[in-house]
Amino acid sequence: MSSDAPLIHQLLEQLELEGITHVFGVPGGPLSALFEALKARGRMRFVLARHEAGAAFMANAYARVRGEPAVCCVTSGPGATNALTGVASAHADSLPVLYLTGQVATGMFGLGAIQESTWHGVDVVEILRPVTKLSTMVVTAQMGMRLLRHALRTATTGRPGPVHLNIPADLARVKVPYEVREPGSYRPPCVSVARAEDVEHAARLLAGARRPTLFAGHGVALARAEPALRRLAERLQAPVVTSPKGKSVFPEDHPLSLGVFGMGGHTRADRWLEDDDVILVIGSSLGEFASSAWSQRLRAPVAFVQVDVDPLQIGKNYPVTLGLVGDARATVEAITAALPGGPSRPASEAVAKLKREVPRWEQPEQRSAEASPLSPPRVITELRAALPDDGLLFVDTGNSSLWAGHHFEARRPGTYFIDMGLAAMGSAVAGAIGGALAAPGQRVVVLTGDAAFAMHGFEVHTAVELGLPVTWVVLDNAGHGMIQQGEQLAFGGDAGFYGFRHRIDAAMVARGFGAVGVEVEDVKSLRSALREALAGSRPTVINVRVDPTVMAPTLARRASAVAEFFGTARALGPAGAA
Repeated sequence: MSSDAPLIHQLLEQLELEGITHVFGVPGGPLSALFEALKARGRMRFVLARHEAGAAFMANAYARVRGEPAVCCVTSGPGATNALTGVASAHADSLPVLYLTGQVATGMFGLGAIQESTWHGVDVVEILRPVTKLSTMVVTAQMGMRLLRHALRTATTGRPGPVHLNIPADLARVKVPYEVREPGSYRPPCVSVARAEDVEHAARLLAGARRPTLFAGHGVALARAEPALRRLAERLQAPVVTSPKGKSVFPEDHPLSLGVFGMGGHTRADRWLEDDDVILVIGSSLGEFASSAWSQRLRAPVAFVQVDVDPLQIGKNYPVTLGLVGDARATVEAITAALPGGPSRPASEAVAKLKREVPRWEQPEQRSAEASPLSPPRVITELRAALPDDGLLFVDTGNSSLWAGHHFEARRPGTYFIDMGLAAMGSAVAGAIGGALAAPGQRVVVLTGDAAFAMHGFEVHTAVELGLPVTWVVLDNAGHGMIQQGEQLAFGGDAGFYGFRHRIDAAMVARGFGAVGVEVEDVKSLRSALREALAGSRPTVINVRVDPTVMAPTLARRASAVAEFFGTARALGPAGAA
């Protein structure tokens, strides 16, 4: 590269040094310089999504699976506003994604150019600011590389999160002095560990506990702290409970796993937390889904210890005995190292006793039901049997999240993904494509509902063109089942606006895109469809007719919280929640 080079070429070269191999997006006129440079350089693969939100969800999932920054590019105006939900999802789930948006040339600012999105009208920088760690425009070509380095440093430092750069079309082509640098020169590794005295205090509390509990959230996955969590659990012989979003950070077939607490959770976790004395919360903000609507079960009587890289999360929803600000992996490793020697705690015997007394699954009869249409728990049971342990499952919001959270056993770290921060319907439908590109060679399955599939099902066509053997399992209950059931719990009936008068034939839609489409209504055909899809090389959509009357037990147990959610009861908040 010469001493001067176009800004956009330098931006791409810097991203290449960062290890970026894919750019997800939808094209537009103001992005023409970017696409010309991508073609000329030939080092990064552009993934053409069918909708900007789909592109954003793909980038989010890529970052989630790889644990590294991802890139999404969309054009000005509606391109940026269409992507907003995906950007907000990355913010809610702390994902380091760089969003590049195009902008009309600077000489056209304020003249009413088509899709201009500056401060003269629909200002995309301001729109994205509340849902990013950084949102700014490149106002001079000379500052472009400095802003990119700042954005990447911001996205990956402390609590990760999305960043946004808006680039005017003319500035992208301007030649500027060469400023590409090695990533370590502007964002060296910076792993924070909680204060030594706090680490030692936490170790003493855990070592002296009668019934300690490790409560693991999504922050464990973000920090790649799964091995450290397992070592701590086995050293203490303490049980592990995860949040719904933290599911798979600890193997659920491990003797010390008590499964999920909160939405889609397990009775074993509930029972243990009724009588534990010290709890260590790692990487969870303890929101509604994670805390089972701010349950009193999480108020450990002896000590409540919380670890988080973001100090604003500590003590936010529950008062803490001890708060440790630091990276989850480094801090958990430090606590393990600080534990005193001696015999292990007897908690493992109590865990084994609890497991003998309390079944893992609720509604066990539904897991083996042969009826048609199918019971959702039976669908999940068959899916677990068919999917390899290292297969990746992307779960959509809605009833899918409840059924999978409870009935799917996650046996390997980093194999279960769900957007529960913003809880955007359809995020898994699109996101799985990014996940498949991030983990080549691993089988990828999406569990979604028909209403969620309707929102981003066109991305199946993206998988077809990429040749990705992603499998979508669509739970077809002919509408928005979770909302309908929620209203039934809250009001004793529903308003009747949530069902489809004409069912969506997701299998036929898939065939129209060039994918395999299969309609199933019984166990035998489901088992066959899963076997063929997971052994095949083509994208497949399996539309499963499910019984809409079967209700997730965890939804029914939260009837009072559901009523508060629908505004029919006074929300008690953490201090008074049951």
